[in-house]
Amino acid sequence: MDVVYRRCCGIDVHKRSIAVCVSIWTDDGAIRKEKRMFGTTTRELRQAADWLSKIAVTHIAMEATGVYWEPIWHVLEQRSGWQLLLVNAEHCKALRGKKTDLKDGERISDLLQHGLLSGSFVPPHDIRALRDLTRHRVQLQQRRATIANRIQKLLEKGNIKLASVATDVLGVSGRAMLARLAEGERDEQKLAELARRRLRGKRSELEAALEGCLQEHQCFLLREMLTDLEQLEKSVARVQDEIRKRMTQYEPILERLETIKGVSRVTAWSLVAELGVDMTQFPTADHVASWAGVCPGNNQSGGKRKSGKTRSGNRWLRRALCEAAWAAAHSKNTYLSVQFKRLAIRRGGKRALMAVAHTILRIAYHIIRSDKVYSDLGADYFDQGRERQLTNRLVKRLEKLGHQVVLSPAGS
Repeated sequence: MDVVYRRCCGIDVHKRSIAVCVSIWTDDGAIRKEKRMFGTTTRELRQAADWLSKIAVTHIAMEATGVYWEPIWHVLEQRSGWQLLLVNAEHCKALRGKKTDLKDGERISDLLQHGLLSGSFVPPHDIRALRDLTRHRVQLQQRRATIANRIQKLLEKGNIKLASVATDVLGVSGRAMLARLAEGERDEQKLAELARRRLRGKRSELEAALEGCLQEHQCFLLREMLTDLEQLEKSVARVQDEIRKRMTQYEPILERLETIKGVSRVTAWSLVAELGVDMTQFPTADHVASWAGVCPGNNQSGGKRKSGKTRSGNRWLRRALCEAAWAAAHSKNTYLSVQFKRLAIRRGGKRALMAVAHTILRIAYHIIRSDKVYSDLGADYFDQGRERQLTNRLVKRLEKLGHQVVLSPAGS
């Protein structure tokens, strides 16, 4: 095979050490290799970077091993003149019986030297910081939902049926009632008087729902859960303020993304944090859909097409896209809602949701890339150009129901 890069390096990454192998193609056509082991402290990583600079390496590849590759990448990207590649471990697997740390580094350098490796998408530092913040926000929200579910279970154990009357148990009225319950208040009328706005019209129902049998230890647990919930909500607010501050430079992109039906400001944050703002990393919308894991798999062998299950892509991006798709599916008279309904009838709700998420991602890709806003195609898009087919189908359905259909032009 032809040598593509004359001086390259492969790094096998571990928690406590890295195995570095440098491959150098000399002028006489031979390949000289140098191998070293380094630790993963910042000081030792800088020593490894100094050694690579001294040898005049031009290309470096490393495996994506958990989060252990990130500090190594951070140290190496501070040096100029290197092209870094983060490689999927599945693309450079070792054969059985030929696996050691140094051999792994040597194999990566060999594959890189002959141009057989392709790098994964690694966004710039500011986008990576946004990723950490938006993902942490999602984890906080998940913990909040867990505590909310535990509060509901605790109320059911004490036979407090507040959720049967109030739409939001953790709203203003619900929290006031829960706080008094946790303090030991048992008078249903006093608790029902804490209702606000529309809920005040249901005071008689609230009195019946709040007549329960909460025990002393359950009151203690309820106080603890409400305290945890309050702290989590404050943490979410602080994280959102930090995200909002860092997103100010991308405000035009966020505003354009919000023109997509179903995409909120929070979803737009996730799209920018996961995709970045430089779409040259993805040649086409098909590439970004494959990378995110929101398109059908390609699995065909022996002329038979096997399972088209979606691949494991970026789960954080897919989560945000599915939330947006669900909101778009419940919108009225839009292209995305009609797309969901058409597919849900034939393929089921889950597949239809993934198809709408795929569409939203493609739209977001073109919006970020071309500086355009979204223009909805309309609810009648799928019927345009096929009026005759639609008419015939509806006539047949009416005839099956026992009707005799006579069609005449609208102007007659």
